[in-house]
Amino acid sequence: MSTPPTPYAAPQQPPATPGWQAAPGMYTSPIPMRRAHLGDALASEWTKIRSVRSTMWTLGVMILLMLGIGLASAAVVASADTTELSPDEALSFGFFGVLLGTICVITLGVLTIASEYGTGMIRTTMTACSSRSRVLAAKAIVFFALVFVLTTVLAALVAVLQVGILGVDSPGGSAWFKATVGVGLFVALLGLVGLGVGTLVRHSAGAITIMIGVVLLPLVLALFMFSESLKDLQQALFEYSIPSQLAVLYDTSVAGASGPSGWDPLWIMGVIAAVALGGAFLTLNNRDV
Repeated sequence: MSTPPTPYAAPQQPPATPGWQAAPGMYTSPIPMRRAHLGDALASEWTKIRSVRSTMWTLGVMILLMLGIGLASAAVVASADTTELSPDEALSFGFFGVLLGTICVITLGVLTIASEYGTGMIRTTMTACSSRSRVLAAKAIVFFALVFVLTTVLAALVAVLQVGILGVDSPGGSAWFKATVGVGLFVALLGLVGLGVGTLVRHSAGAITIMIGVVLLPLVLALFMFSESLKDLQQALFEYSIPSQLAVLYDTSVAGASGPSGWDPLWIMGVIAAVALGGAFLTLNNRDV
């Protein structure tokens, strides 16, 4: 007499993760599952931005420019037979290195997102994190923090070395703060504008070209406006160009006594960055990848 077949018994399932209800007879993963949040996106973007070569190249060149030009200009002035400089004037020689360094920052800001469009990696990023706003917010936070910290530390180091090379007394606390933290905030905000333009354009070369025009074109145009009828426009371009606003943070100006003063450049750049990122968030959520 044949033995009846033994009924198939499903393997015992591990307990379901709290908050997740598995259907009867279905496999439940033993790996804890939870909803992704902004911290996960920040960790992902930090891993990406510190591991790609574009970050090393752009920030490496920025470091060389800020240190090299800042210290070289101070050394040239110290070796020349000039009148004694005031402490605040000694800090202003850091302006030239920072101005050229902004080109590196806006390039990195554009590449932070535009390079993913160029390689197609943006599809993988958006698949891994379905919230596009979270992705862009994470990129903006990581990029801003990295550029702000690096620029502030470099500006402070250059300022200390310049004061030592020129042999002047230590500048006042307000001048130090503006030439270090203020400059760091300004450059980081300018980089966020590049991130926003890169999101809108989605093409690295095009967005970088636009940002270089934003930085340099107003001042160049103002230099060649010789007509008397364009005097008001020329003055406005001088006062509100990026180099002029950066110079204000060093308690100097290339546009005369009028125009932004004090901390005004940070407010102006903050508004521009908010507009650029606002447009980036809006278009990112309403366009196909």
